[in-house]
Amino acid sequence: MESPNHPLKELFNQLGLASDSNSINEFIKTHSPLGNGILLSNAPFWKPSQAAFLRDECSKNADWAETVDLLNSLLR
Repeated sequence: MESPNHPLKELFNQLGLASDSNSINEFIKTHSPLGNGILLSNAPFWKPSQAAFLRDECSKNADWAETVDLLNSLLR
């Protein structure tokens, strides 16, 4: 079974963030670089519900995991 691939825009929508290209670019610019010792879900800029979503999706290797990994890379 092939896992669904979610665009970065959909992840931002899922997190309740503005998801147009300019907003995504500004978010990445504002919150980069994220230190290597900080897990993405532990970054100080997330609300608790956002952090929980990111943590759960990665720990379960759920269908959002690939997109969460992309965001993690972009913030490094």
